[in-house]
Amino acid sequence: MSTPEKELKSDIASSDKHSEIDHELDDDVHAGLTFPTEEEKATLRRIPDTIPWNAYLIAVVELAERFSFYGSSVVFTNFIQQGLPPGSHTGAGGLNGQAGALGMGQRASTGITTFFSFWSYVTPLIGAYIADTYLGRFKTICIAVFIALIGHIILIISAVPGVIEGHGAIGAFIVAIIIMGFGTGLFKSNISPLVAEQYRRTKLFVITTPKGERVIVDPTLTVSRVYMYFYLFINIGALIGQISMSYSEKFVGFYLAYTLPTVVFLLCPIILWVGRNRYHRTPPTGSVLATAIRIWRFCARDKWSLNPVTTWRNFNRAGFWDAAKPSNIRAEERPAWMTFNDQWVDEVQRGVKACGVFLWYPLYWLTYNQINNNLTSQAATMSTHGIPNDVLSNLDPLALVILIPICDILIYPAFRRMGLNFTALKKITFGFMTGAAAMVWAAVVQHYIYKTSPCGNHAANCEPPNVSPLNVWIQSGSYILIAISEILASITGLEYAFTKAPKNMRSLVMSIFLFMSAIASALGEAFVSLSADPLLVWNYGTMGVLAAVAGILFWFSVRDLDAREDELNEMATGEMRDPKKSS
Repeated sequence: MSTPEKELKSDIASSDKHSEIDHELDDDVHAGLTFPTEEEKATLRRIPDTIPWNAYLIAVVELAERFSFYGSSVVFTNFIQQGLPPGSHTGAGGLNGQAGALGMGQRASTGITTFFSFWSYVTPLIGAYIADTYLGRFKTICIAVFIALIGHIILIISAVPGVIEGHGAIGAFIVAIIIMGFGTGLFKSNISPLVAEQYRRTKLFVITTPKGERVIVDPTLTVSRVYMYFYLFINIGALIGQISMSYSEKFVGFYLAYTLPTVVFLLCPIILWVGRNRYHRTPPTGSVLATAIRIWRFCARDKWSLNPVTTWRNFNRAGFWDAAKPSNIRAEERPAWMTFNDQWVDEVQRGVKACGVFLWYPLYWLTYNQINNNLTSQAATMSTHGIPNDVLSNLDPLALVILIPICDILIYPAFRRMGLNFTALKKITFGFMTGAAAMVWAAVVQHYIYKTSPCGNHAANCEPPNVSPLNVWIQSGSYILIAISEILASITGLEYAFTKAPKNMRSLVMSIFLFMSAIASALGEAFVSLSADPLLVWNYGTMGVLAAVAGILFWFSVRDLDAREDELNEMATGEMRDPKKSS
């Protein structure tokens, strides 16, 4: 036998050995558990497990990071759009004035904030590649924190008296959001998988409750619970950060609204250092993405046709991925990069299907992104009664903080007791519809603003107190509906990205989910022309229609996948090793 063939067989044997060791470690967390029969799976009620404390520690890091991110960005719209108040050196507007700095108008503020959102959700792809291939999630998060901190410091500089009044403010501000966005991207793609990885069990098991009921503990429901409370921590940080910074900009100035979030952000490296030896970490496994692409190319090599319909059918035919399973290829014919087992190919297939689900999300995020700019601008055209116009956006995180425990403790368990299988894909579908309803509410409010404003269809031209007499609190419906849609679509999307991705591609699949927000921001740039008077009713109406149509089409495209939910969740864990580390 030739030397290359011997090395290849050694690689496969070594991979199998590593697989056995990993499965033994995995079995340690399942030792002594009772596993359900098929009949029990079909009849017993399912419940989530308790969340490990390590996960809460990571959630506190996310809370601090989101406090700093949302606390800073909540005032971006006013910083860019509104002009510096007369006589102000900090941008503060006082009780009856409007805070502002650059005076570039609503279209510029919408464009720049949309770019910031786009940039923050493109960079997770880079963070995922670094983590999965080279550094691992924890080290990548530490680097991300350092980068974002530099961005925060430059942001403060853009708002200090002397700078905010000159032409240098816009330059410093743009540099700051670019650096912050890069650090945020590296952070976001890795913190979400890291928090869920703290829960180690992956198999269904049976317990008896104190009331004597036999129930199944479902790891998928546990991951869902992890992300529910992870999102709760996100919104506690966002809520406190946004409210406090809105008042800071209004009564003190933008320099304070950028300094306080930076101070809170310093908790991130401290908590990461304190808990460094407590976290469960998944090591990097080399060029995982390259291997996944090779698998797809290997399977697709004889499936192409000049007829696109034939090509589509070939790619979606049952058994498409089987060609790349090592068990179907003789040992001497296996390529050198084929250092994985059959189960890993199944996981890659499942991950690809999950990414197909995510392709619908940009049309959902278009509705959510209205919070970041247009709804804030809408509030400025109404009677605020001394409330900062950008404080209303906090109804979204406030509603989430209230509704998340209600869903976890009351609503979702009630559905399970009634035998309603409210699966992930069903939640996402309802999330799209609720987002559409939020836009309908915003469109109706905007219509009545135009009817009641002294400036008519150019309500943004009216300066306080000559604004629409409508009370700003009638915006509440939009924010609450968006919050409900987040619970159904956004939280569930995090759960779906984690549970459907191969173990060593979780950052990558999570980054693809986050990247859909970037696409939404790019699409949002196309709607900037609608983001000004007198077209705002059309803006909100268009967003609502897009979300509703997307929700309907989404369900029809995934209903077959929804029927296989349990099958996909219970798929065996595969193994893949970097060929460069073969021995």
